Order: sequence, then C-alpha cells, then structure tokens
Amino acid sequence: MVKINWLGPAGRSAALIACLFVLVGCNPHMYDEVPAVHDAKRAEIVGSWLCTDGTEVTLRPDGKAVVRLLDGQEFDFDDRWRLSGAGAWALTDERTGWNDGQHVRLTLTSRTASATRTPDPAEPSTEHEPAPETYTWTFELQRDARKQLMLYFFFSDPDSRSAYVLERKRP
Repeated sequence: MVKINWLGPAGRSAALIACLFVLVGCNPHMYDEVPAVHDAKRAEIVGSWLCTDGTEVTLRPDGKAVVRLLDGQEFDFDDRWRLSGAGAWALTDERTGWNDGQHVRLTLTSRTASATRTPDPAEPSTEHEPAPETYTWTFELQRDARKQLMLYFFFSDPDSRSAYVLERKRP
C-alpha cells in the first residue's frame, strides 16, 4: 500500500486527478491475449479473401498470391496507400505477429498499381509516405463461431486493437 499523506489534502486530490487522466486514456484491452490458431491447414487458407472498399487477396495452392487494394498494416495504414500486385504467401508458425500461433506471411513482390484511401473528414491534412514497391503483411489467424478461419491484422496503432479482417469469398 502506498501512502500519500505527505502530499496533504490538495496534493492528494491532484494525485487522484492525475491517476484518473492516465486511466481514462488507456485502452482496457491493450494487453489482452491475441487469439492464436495452431491447427490451420494450407487448404483452409487457399482461396479469395475480401475486405472493405474492394480489397481482395487471392492465395493460390502453389504459394502465389494476387492482391487488389490491400492497405498497409499497423502504422503504415495511416499513410493511406493501397497496393495491388502479385507475390507469394506461406503459412508459418514462426513468432512473427502478435500471437504465438500460426500466421500467414504475404509478400507483394511485383506491384502493379497503388491507390490512396480518401481521408476521413476529421483527419488532419498531413504529408504521407508514398506506397512501397514491395511489402510484407503478417496476418493473424482466428476462428469464428463456426470454426471457420478469418485472416486479420492490426492497423494504425496496434495497441488500439483496430483489426482489418478479411473474410473468405463466398461462391
């Protein structure tokens, strides 16, 4: 137990207010465990995956990939670029993402196009980094209630736990 009697009544009030400011600014889920998948098979990963605003990622059985309008992950998302092109993918259990389970590593090796997301009206106008020629994403894996896989990565500040979720394209 920490004693703050030496601060006096005004000091104790100021200390409590400072603690409240710190607590209010924190994300209560910031340090939650990231769900991990350990039993994914390549066959479950193969196929087309969709996300918002025309994003489509096609993962082929031979390890090749085609990407259309895929945003950058983590802080790269804030630069608003979106990439299209070809590359390769692999299912790995290397410790590369935010959990200790399996991941899909997708590397764009041949960019065919890039686009820019329209900024949110509340977003300040600032300079952003240009789209890279090559890029590597690390997708986390999670199972939904039906035990189907979902691919996702965190965007913007990863501590905020904003997830960019790709869902399997329905036939």
